Amino acid sequence: MADRADLTGPKDSRIDEPYTAYAYLGSEAGLSTIALSPEFGRVPPLQDELTDQERTRAQRLLDESLVISFHDHPVRFPLNMGETPEHYRAGRQYTAYAGLAASGMNIVFDNMMDGTACVTGRAPWRWDDVIADLGHRLADLAHQDRVVAIRSIADIDRVYLSGQVGIVFGLEGAMPIENEIDRLDILFGLGIRQLGIAYSDANALGCGLNETTDGGLTSFGRRAVRRMNQLGLAIDVSHSSDRTALDACEHSERPVFITHAGARSVWNTPRMKPDDVLRAVAATGGVIGMSAAPHTTISTSHPRHSIESVMDHLLYCIDLVGIDHVAFGPDTLYGDHVEMHKVFGPLLGIGQRGQAPPYEPVPYVDGLENPTENFTNISRWLVKHGFSDDDSRAVLGGNIYRALKMVWPN
Repeated sequence: MADRADLTGPKDSRIDEPYTAYAYLGSEAGLSTIALSPEFGRVPPLQDELTDQERTRAQRLLDESLVISFHDHPVRFPLNMGETPEHYRAGRQYTAYAGLAASGMNIVFDNMMDGTACVTGRAPWRWDDVIADLGHRLADLAHQDRVVAIRSIADIDRVYLSGQVGIVFGLEGAMPIENEIDRLDILFGLGIRQLGIAYSDANALGCGLNETTDGGLTSFGRRAVRRMNQLGLAIDVSHSSDRTALDACEHSERPVFITHAGARSVWNTPRMKPDDVLRAVAATGGVIGMSAAPHTTISTSHPRHSIESVMDHLLYCIDLVGIDHVAFGPDTLYGDHVEMHKVFGPLLGIGQRGQAPPYEPVPYVDGLENPTENFTNISRWLVKHGFSDDDSRAVLGGNIYRALKMVWPN
């Protein structure tokens, strides 16, 4: 069994009054006046059948383990998701500080507006929009001390011991760099620490999930993989085509990641990953994060999407590649995620990824609906299903931590 290199022990449990996003601006013009979704209580809590002893053990695991979400959007979307494009015109997302304080997470990989960044127009992925988004988020973080930006392993260690929450900024696709490889250095210099090769559509690096012809990594893409290795920029193939993912694993000298997906053998859609891709990522030393975005990680055993569906993918991946290569990247947010897919589907290529097996649509994923509740319910599920403390700590964050030490600067 590989050394999981997870941090354990008591965390600082102090609780301060949470900061409100952009409070430093007061009531100045430029802030959105659109009503935002709540950080608590938008949907009913998961009903479980744990004993008091199991519940106590699950909370202890959450309190004493390094907990990392490999992919979430810990920001408040508009209460009316249809108002999101207008809301984004101000170039700001609103970090859910109170929700993060109650989440049990130490570190969350935050991919910002990503393909929804339509600040200056109606098309996503513009370079200027991405930089504006990142700059606004960093400016806001600088005005409080409970949530901090993470750029190194040492930062993770400090956040864990201090009881703060750390945000790792990343991008789900490399479209904004166009064909300028030095933009990778600029993104890294500005604090980006994880980058997807491609999203739905092909770009200068390689193919995304929607392409009918899978050409894999381009020559420029191979150069970009090398540059990302040199920088210490984590490579994500969650939305890349199968051939592109396999090529990235072949050409990378450092671990490659699937931050948020699932197993195609469990649910046969292009958004899920086939066994050869899952094995290839694990062979690099990488980690596979289980997603919970609505109507993605469903299973034939649980076709009504819930935490049970997601865990079917977890168990399959454990059997396939071993427990040292799995984790969680729930891909949740504060707001109506199902409606968000409808609003941004045309921009993100959602619905163009082939036919899915029959399933029952849900208004939300029970048990994994938002970043506040995710890891409490994950920890409880692991306890209820007989995972040891060591194995639980591995999938809660220890596996990601170990792999990042092979990628990032210390």
